[in-house]
Amino acid sequence: MAALWTLSPLLSACLFWPACLALTPGAEPLHPQNLPSSLGLNSSDGSPSVDLPMALRVFSIDYHHVQAPFEIVLWIMLASLAKLGFHWSGRVPAVVPESCLLIMVGLLVGGVIYGVRHSAPPTLSADAFFLFLLPPIVLDAGYFLPGRLFFENLGTILWYAVLGTLWNVLGIGLSLYGVCLLAHSSLGDVSLLHCLLFGSLIAAVDPVAVLSVFHEMHVNEQLHILVFGESLLNDAVTVVLYKLFESFLRLPAVSGVDVFLGGCRVLLVGLGGLFVGLFFGLLAALTSRFTSRAQVIAPLFVFLYSYLSYLTSEMLHLSGIMAIVTCAVTMKQYVEANVSERSNTSIQYFLKMWSSVSETLIFIFLGVSTIQDVHMWSWPFVCSTLLLCLVWRASGVLLLTAVVNKLRRNTVTFRDQFIIAYGGMRGAICFSLVFLIDDFPKKRLFITTTIVVILFTVFVQGMTIKPLVELLDVKRKKGGLNTVSEEIHSRLIDHLLAGIEDVVGYWGQHYWKDKFEQFNKKYLRRFLIRDDHQARSSILRLYQELERREQRGDEEAPPPVVDPHSHSRPLLPEEMESIRRILSRNLQHFNNMQRPAYSRHTLHQDATMGRARKPLHRHQSLGERCTYNTQGEDGEFNGSRRGRAGLSRSHTVCSMSPRPVLQDASVPAASAQTRGRVDPDSEAFREEQISPEQHEAPAERAARKQLSFVLESEKQP
Repeated sequence: MAALWTLSPLLSACLFWPACLALTPGAEPLHPQNLPSSLGLNSSDGSPSVDLPMALRVFSIDYHHVQAPFEIVLWIMLASLAKLGFHWSGRVPAVVPESCLLIMVGLLVGGVIYGVRHSAPPTLSADAFFLFLLPPIVLDAGYFLPGRLFFENLGTILWYAVLGTLWNVLGIGLSLYGVCLLAHSSLGDVSLLHCLLFGSLIAAVDPVAVLSVFHEMHVNEQLHILVFGESLLNDAVTVVLYKLFESFLRLPAVSGVDVFLGGCRVLLVGLGGLFVGLFFGLLAALTSRFTSRAQVIAPLFVFLYSYLSYLTSEMLHLSGIMAIVTCAVTMKQYVEANVSERSNTSIQYFLKMWSSVSETLIFIFLGVSTIQDVHMWSWPFVCSTLLLCLVWRASGVLLLTAVVNKLRRNTVTFRDQFIIAYGGMRGAICFSLVFLIDDFPKKRLFITTTIVVILFTVFVQGMTIKPLVELLDVKRKKGGLNTVSEEIHSRLIDHLLAGIEDVVGYWGQHYWKDKFEQFNKKYLRRFLIRDDHQARSSILRLYQELERREQRGDEEAPPPVVDPHSHSRPLLPEEMESIRRILSRNLQHFNNMQRPAYSRHTLHQDATMGRARKPLHRHQSLGERCTYNTQGEDGEFNGSRRGRAGLSRSHTVCSMSPRPVLQDASVPAASAQTRGRVDPDSEAFREEQISPEQHEAPAERAARKQLSFVLESEKQP
């Protein structure tokens, strides 16, 4: 394992050496005037002629011809080796999140490049991040979004993402402006709009960092979807607010009309991205319907239409994140129904691979970009920003949750609120946005503060959130996937709730969900899915969906929970033989029995019920049990049933007989010892003293069929 970690920096140093030398400042480009005289120049102006080379070269190097793709491949190779070394590093993944180690690798690579070039290493540009690295991550998150959980908690997610983001942006921006007024000597040239602009970018909760940590902890579904959905939509809100404050900075003066128009612009950007993603999602579903004769290129349309929706939104200055998420959610169910299983598998694995590589490159470039010469330090500003980010996020989560819990059936617990507030980690989004700020005297201070906040949230909060989850005993996600029976019962409950809401006239989420399902089944599925792929049964569609979920969930399933208090041991051969003998005997007795046929309205007994039944045998080595009697051949309860010690409830024994039939006095003593001691003053003891003659009933009463019950309390032996 150590060899992989040693190989990464050595590979980076060796492979980046020619690139670093080629980009070293001061290196003069090769001009004809600088060529050696041995090459010969025939023209008077110094230009080389056709017969310039005097001899054929056997070996030559032309690095500049392949510089750009060569360096891209090297970065991806370095990121992949770092990720591979992380997963083979023993117990390190259980203690340190993957994002932390990738940033450390980036810091090491940045130090190597800085030592070779004696200048700042290359930084991750905002265009490269927003146009090439962010879309695969958001597409993967949207395509595999748990739709049921997301839409059931959509109101709470929007509550956190919209109002919570506004709360954090305004709170952090105004508070930082107050800090700048107090430290007027060093921070006096920072205006209110600059503070609000910085507050909008520093409030961006990065889904890359959040997903990388929460995926390793396997928290419960509700907590995961709240944090994931809030971080996903939070980015769209923060990017819109950032562009809004950036536009305000470029105005000579900001009036009330500008603020109103800015609010309208926020709505337009969000809703515009939503409709662009919806359009391209339906277009992708419609295109996939006609790919039956070219299944090879069917997965390509998923990536092309998704990326096209993102680029179109960015071109129209709309929210690209909203567009690509909406496109992925819209086209998923129709594309999966149209393409083959192999194409579905290709889509799933390519999305996972693409997003994983992008995520790894982002964290490595975060570490590399930290090593630079543009830092500016201010203790009041940096420390205040760290403290304000924690305080305003915690207060916002507590206040918003107190309001939303009054409208939710499943309230968000205080432990979940703490994890939501503590899990607000920053990442590459705020790092990329801070470099887009127009130059002003304190831009380097903003860059330094952003890097400090990112490193603090990723290292400190990312490394301590997992122990906090275990300490607070936060509910975890169950190990296995839902079965078909569980999904069917869940759908049954949904239909019942939708019917109840329809009857009482309440238009709740189940009512609208049922209406959408009817519209989807009647129009959308018929138009967007091929006729030969139309599933006639909803249970069949459910089974196919569970199969696909199981295929992609094998690698992501949490490890099984092992009970440390369980002391299981293998069964002995004699115990196995005893169990096998008892099972075969019970099976033979069960096959010989003739069960009566009766209506659910009447309990008329069949004539065969008078036949004798043999008791079913039970295994006798399963712990302390209590007993009750079963009916034998002579019409008496002569069997025994054992119950777990410690139970205090009563059993109701139902028998088809003229009257309650009790234990005869002729039961062997061994059976009495099995049942334990009986209190002489108890009612059961007095009933056992009754002679058998008193139990016999007249013939006319014996012919009457009635249902009788025997109540017997379980007692501790």
